[in-house]
Amino acid sequence: MKNEKSATFLNIESGGRLGKIRVVLYMILDILLLNFSVFFSLWVRSIDESRILGEYLNSYFAYIPFYTLTVIAVFWLFGIYKNMWRFADVREWGFLVFANFILSILHLAGSLLLDHFFDCRLPLSCYLISMMTASCATVGIRVILKVIALLQLRKKHDPEEMPDVEKRRLLIIGAGKAGNMLLREINSTALRSTMEIVGFIDDDKNVQGQAINGVTVLGTRDSICSVVEKYKVDEIIIAIPSLTQKEKADLLEICNQTDCELKTVPGLYQLIDGAVTIQSVRKVDINDLLGREPITTELDSVMKYVKNKTVLVTGGGGSIGSELCRQLAENSPKKLIIFDIYENNAYDIQNELKSSHPELDLAVLIGSVRDADRVNQVFAAHRPDIVYHAAAHKHVPLMEDSPKEAVKNNVFGTLNVVAAADSYQVSRFVMISTDKAVNPTNIMGTTKRICEMIVQTYNKKSKTEFVAVRFGNVLGSNGSVIPLFKRQIKEGGPVTVTHPDIIRYFMTIPEAVSLVLQAGAFAKGGEIFVLDMGKPVKIVDLAENLIRLSGFKPYIDIDIQFTGLRPGEKLYEEMLMDEEGLTKTSNNRIFIGHPIKLDEDVLMNDLKTLKELAYSDGGDIKTMLNKIVPTYHTASQSEQERVKTFDVASSAASGTENGSQLSAK
Repeated sequence: MKNEKSATFLNIESGGRLGKIRVVLYMILDILLLNFSVFFSLWVRSIDESRILGEYLNSYFAYIPFYTLTVIAVFWLFGIYKNMWRFADVREWGFLVFANFILSILHLAGSLLLDHFFDCRLPLSCYLISMMTASCATVGIRVILKVIALLQLRKKHDPEEMPDVEKRRLLIIGAGKAGNMLLREINSTALRSTMEIVGFIDDDKNVQGQAINGVTVLGTRDSICSVVEKYKVDEIIIAIPSLTQKEKADLLEICNQTDCELKTVPGLYQLIDGAVTIQSVRKVDINDLLGREPITTELDSVMKYVKNKTVLVTGGGGSIGSELCRQLAENSPKKLIIFDIYENNAYDIQNELKSSHPELDLAVLIGSVRDADRVNQVFAAHRPDIVYHAAAHKHVPLMEDSPKEAVKNNVFGTLNVVAAADSYQVSRFVMISTDKAVNPTNIMGTTKRICEMIVQTYNKKSKTEFVAVRFGNVLGSNGSVIPLFKRQIKEGGPVTVTHPDIIRYFMTIPEAVSLVLQAGAFAKGGEIFVLDMGKPVKIVDLAENLIRLSGFKPYIDIDIQFTGLRPGEKLYEEMLMDEEGLTKTSNNRIFIGHPIKLDEDVLMNDLKTLKELAYSDGGDIKTMLNKIVPTYHTASQSEQERVKTFDVASSAASGTENGSQLSAK
């Protein structure tokens, strides 16, 4: 109970029941103080002329009801009772004084009106005196309550009472409004006993060496490393919500040279809402390190083609497939069909969509794309208008060990779905492909390249618009490198990276899905859509950053071990083959690769041979894959040749505007 009482003045700033108590308390105080200010002005006015006070008391009492109602109305309209005065700045205090000025004008106007009927006007000097008194009283009482709250909090969390607590030394980047709000939040809460702000970093030359609430601006971003070392900083908070992803990535690159834990305020909207508190500060997300702006797509306009259509998603329980289902469900399809072999994933997305979209006509079907009869049953029963084909085996090392299974699932599973889409006159078919299909060095990438060839072949002879979407690694998807690194860090390491020079293009799951959906809108048939994914990321940098974001020091707390390139793994991935040119779309981050000429009859005959090999006990399936995809070469290339190729690719990437190996005609 003692703790509850001591926190009373703090808790009245919060919402809910205590928030209502705060409003009522301030209303009562304002009514008393403002009515007293009128009486006080009369008393001051009567010091030299004692008759005045008694002469105007009747007018004063007659005026009280009108003035009380006016006080509440004006302060409510000005939002005075919505402010959290613990965090008020000059703007809020100025609003309060201005509200008192408006009150004085209304006070004068009201008294003139009442005087016309009741003869209760006060001396003119009283209005000026009462305005100054009211301003001082309403501001003063809030300052007093704020001071009492801070004193109670400091007493409750006095560092002297917790001698064993070691303070974390904190550096705030950004001496603007967000940084100032964080400073005040820390100094006015229990965090004061566990954190010590050593200073600010800001690139504004005009604020260097100046102090904000007693905390000095210690330098610009170029000083971060030296400031961290000099002041023994433990934690850095980036308090600049308006930073672009590119600017944030550049800043994080400097911060990552230190051993500090990194955190950031989430976004500009929270600064606008005045909600930048220590609770809103989060750890730097790995998405912050991509070094580019998120891919944005105007899905409201492009998703019109989905509305009132029956849509089928194969592999609908996977990372990409399930996100496709979520976004499709938002756009009023006539019916959504989820087809997946893995019942647990299908069950999870079914329950999620039933909860979030109870109005959705949803069918969740279990089956394999390898089963042509089952695929045709689904198409015959539901007659989909649009198909998103996301079902595939995607793990590169596993497919190297089981090449025939990769061929059965990826190649002939896709062929089954493509053939069914053609037979049942599907309007549009969008296949999920990968950058590993370009000049593949592994079975998985080769099978996906064959899938692209199948899609382009069928597009020439079918009424269905067949397209493919090619993108790189997806952050956070099942089996991706980020969940693996997180698990290894949780287990204490080591974090395993195959090669110190290996690089990859990354995108988030929502970005990948938005590209797939936009491709469906752009589709005219036969296209391979390619995303300009910006600057490639070195996997070792990703591992080091993730270790730091977890609060550890790379190679000291958590070791990084290089295990060597796995079978079929490249040092770098490409988005485009040499024969493919690029055409721009209306989205400046999405391009169309020109179809490569191929002999469809030869391809279909080769696929028959490939199927015989895939379902036989023997045979050299890799040789057949190489025949179908001449750009496929096995991992027999020497390490020296790989590194040389990587150096050429890196030089090409650094010479482009976005760091990507894409160019457009």
